[in-house]
Amino acid sequence: RVRRLTGAAKVGHGGTLDPLATGVLPIALGEATKTVSYVLDGAKTYRFTVRWGEARATDDADGEVTATSEVRPDADDIRRTLPRFLGEIEQVPPAFSAVKIGGRRAYYELARAEEAVELKPRRVRVDAIELVEVPDRDHATFEARCGKGTYMRSLARDLARALGTYGHIASLRRIAVGPFTEHDAIPLDSLEGLMHSGAFAERLLPVETALDDIPALALAEAEAHLLRSGQAVPLFRASDRDRIGRVATGETVCATSGGKPVALARLEHGRLRPVRVFNL
Repeated sequence: RVRRLTGAAKVGHGGTLDPLATGVLPIALGEATKTVSYVLDGAKTYRFTVRWGEARATDDADGEVTATSEVRPDADDIRRTLPRFLGEIEQVPPAFSAVKIGGRRAYYELARAEEAVELKPRRVRVDAIELVEVPDRDHATFEARCGKGTYMRSLARDLARALGTYGHIASLRRIAVGPFTEHDAIPLDSLEGLMHSGAFAERLLPVETALDDIPALALAEAEAHLLRSGQAVPLFRASDRDRIGRVATGETVCATSGGKPVALARLEHGRLRPVRVFNL
């Protein structure tokens, strides 16, 4: 739909959303599609509400109830338990998910076909999680910032178990992906109107926005020309060491010239090698 409305030859997106979820989904057009893999690796922030006392097959409100409990945690119990879910944790993805098992998606092909789904725990990262409000004894709302591949449905399920009850996601909204926030977002339903009014271009964010979390390395124009030509830039001089600073061997940087992105490049054995060159 975005390709049809914008007429862009290349369109990419920074991740997927659960069927129940709403919120931010970065869309890349043209040369910006070269940044999508880096957007996918960025931190994501969610606001979600947990319904206590019910386990569901999908770990959200769309699934069948599979177990119930009369236990309802209070705010103090919840706050005491949250630190257990910070940092690197083990998490089993929901049975109904986009995780692939033997090349088939757990959500689309296995669970829907009522085949047995056994998913292995995965290491994920939760940078922050806080209790936002407890509107009533059956619900609690949270905000969490996490790394790639973290499922809020699994987090809600496991938090409920740690509190001695069952729980599932009642509502879920992604409020940020890396540097992209709700403030920047365009509702999909309003995109057509923006295109007709000519205001769409004003709402587009520059390619550099997607690269905010990647170290930048300024190059001279002659060095930028080498990268644009697909050649490595030697960085052996003493002055180059000052420019490189804390960039480690193997790390990806955004090479710039005149304040504009030239390429995504990787530092390897004293040379800066192009990975993705921008034609801007």
